[in-house]
Amino acid sequence: MGLFDGILGQVSDHPDVANLAAKLGLEPAQAEKAIAALGLAHQQEGDTAELAAEKTGLGLGTIQQVIAAIGGEGSLSQFASLVGSDPSKFTAFLDKDGDGSVIDDLTDMAKGFFGKK
Repeated sequence: MGLFDGILGQVSDHPDVANLAAKLGLEPAQAEKAIAALGLAHQQEGDTAELAAEKTGLGLGTIQQVIAAIGGEGSLSQFASLVGSDPSKFTAFLDKDGDGSVIDDLTDMAKGFFGKK
């Protein structure tokens, strides 16, 4: 979690992922996925929160809570610029099986949120 802790310390009042996750009632891994997805989605066309919700399987309301907790749109823009400087770190974080695609990993994660295997 060190990578995200460092970024959160720069852009929000929640200097670590565990603190943010606890505040929102999420597992730290869920918070990490949400943060990574928000950073990537903010650079794409479309609604950032909706794109991140689709990528993570988390509800739109939860994603919006994460955005608010990290300091809103201003902090999200700052975070996105940090992601933009080296997006490979974030896609590698999401691509758990190393196959070059994050879609299957995000789908597996979403299944885990809903208790499916």
